[in-house]
Amino acid sequence: MKIVGVGCGPGMLTCEAADVITAATQIVGSERAITLIKEYISPDCTVKVIEDYKTLKTLPDEAVLLSTGDPMMSGLGYLQGTVIPGISSVQLGAARLHIPLTKLMILSAHGRGHSKIVDTTADEIKQGKNVCLITDPDFSIPNLANYLIEFPETELIICQDIGYPSELIIRGTTQNPPEPSSGMYILFVIPPKPR
Repeated sequence: MKIVGVGCGPGMLTCEAADVITAATQIVGSERAITLIKEYISPDCTVKVIEDYKTLKTLPDEAVLLSTGDPMMSGLGYLQGTVIPGISSVQLGAARLHIPLTKLMILSAHGRGHSKIVDTTADEIKQGKNVCLITDPDFSIPNLANYLIEFPETELIICQDIGYPSELIIRGTTQNPPEPSSGMYILFVIPPKPR
């Protein structure tokens, strides 16, 4: 099986990924992932929407499994197969904000215990590190801001719908936290620079 990152939005597909998709005879992915790459799908290809993630381990060797963003960034890269990377929301957000990836701690709050992620984020901020949180719709930015209130100059930057025409960068601080207007966003937490 090939696990192909389709990027975090339109136009974020790599040339290698496009070639694999064009040559595919069987594609499986979420509706969003399929929509992002539909122009590359051959008319002879069978396309199926993922209905049960537990069955993905049983896909045949010739299957191409689509993963939004990059499979190794909170995606489907945990499955056995050849991974073809994609451009992730974290990569694109860091580029938009001019934050080197080597100076970024990446944490996933997507479907995980949020209180532990908040604790880890606070520990990283105390050490002066930049953090990027891959969030889900239930993640509470006000809760995080309240937890980090002792760091009043810490920036909270939402990258919402990153890679899409509706992309927004919404800035705030722990004292004045930003609010997303949709559930699809990542959050950068940037401590003040030492003086």
